[in-house]
Amino acid sequence: MGRTVLVTGGASGIGLACAYLLRDRGADVAIVDADADACRAMAQDGWLSISTLDVRDHAGVADLHQRLERDGHTVCGLINCAGIVQPPDRPEDFSRAAFDEVLTVNLTGTYTMCKEFGTAMAERRSGGIVNIASVAGMRSMPLHAYTPAKAGVISLTECLAAEWGRAGVRVNSVSPGYTMTAALRGQIDAGLRDSDKLAGNSALGCLIEPEAIAEGVAFLLSERAAMITGVNLPIDAGWLLAGSWSTFGGVREPA
Repeated sequence: MGRTVLVTGGASGIGLACAYLLRDRGADVAIVDADADACRAMAQDGWLSISTLDVRDHAGVADLHQRLERDGHTVCGLINCAGIVQPPDRPEDFSRAAFDEVLTVNLTGTYTMCKEFGTAMAERRSGGIVNIASVAGMRSMPLHAYTPAKAGVISLTECLAAEWGRAGVRVNSVSPGYTMTAALRGQIDAGLRDSDKLAGNSALGCLIEPEAIAEGVAFLLSERAAMITGVNLPIDAGWLLAGSWSTFGGVREPA
């Protein structure tokens, strides 16, 4: 691939899967993550660079960009995976501070990264961005900050795709369904989520591995997707389309 790709939230889950896949395909991969311990654990694993960064930190994002440029690394691809989740609380039990945190990490942080690196891509007349949204941003859920934040990521993707299209920058999003990250596995192990119910509510009847999301991200960044911009690609094992079948007893097993 021979290019530099920056992955936020790249020290775990979907971000880490994207980082490994793109590196295996020849990209120079730089990783940022808010988890300092995870970054330190990965420091000797052959990445172009790995940095602790909160994507809400505008000055920190700008400093990262300047440092990469100073070291001779021009970011041609950006994958915005950094994000946080929330419990399914009722609004009266969900604080304003918690709401603001979910919005600023998931939506404002994505915009901050896009603004810093996408603007530079537009000036060079070349580049690609993939924002990690969620099927939560496409349906009603009892996640009164996370769902609007991810819907905002999808809308932001469309806006920036139109803004920078004539400058040769493609901007797309991927909306994962229930993906077996460490966070989801921890909830299942703690008895907070039922893996059978999660899988059973999808057309394919399974949960998703992070590597499957990474494949879609890599495609959207590749030249094979040269005429694709402004799309939101659900990678959800058919979760979005299976829900309405519940009123008929659920998705049928093969005859």
